Amino acid sequence: MQMNNDEKQRIAKKKVRRLKLFYIHLAGYIVMLVLLSYNLYIVEGPYKNNIISLNLSIIVAWTVFIGIHGFKVFKDRTLFNKNWENKKLKKFAQEEETEKKMWE
Repeated sequence: MQMNNDEKQRIAKKKVRRLKLFYIHLAGYIVMLVLLSYNLYIVEGPYKNNIISLNLSIIVAWTVFIGIHGFKVFKDRTLFNKNWENKKLKKFAQEEETEKKMWE
């Protein structure tokens, strides 16, 4: 089934929007991680253990959520796709040829 340009454009916009939202989520996560970590450092008083537990729970939960969000955004992208594999095979084959010629 062939897609027309409007459908391709709509899909591309959707992917860009999802990626943009992930980066905004990641930036907010980093800022809050710094603030919560600082809060763990300065907390004192009778409720110290409760506050530390709450902060650690938030950090763990948000880390899981950011991981799930990242997986959803980047699930279609593979680290080592076929194109990369073919390029490396050609590169190593050329290096092998050069090495054999050099010694002969």
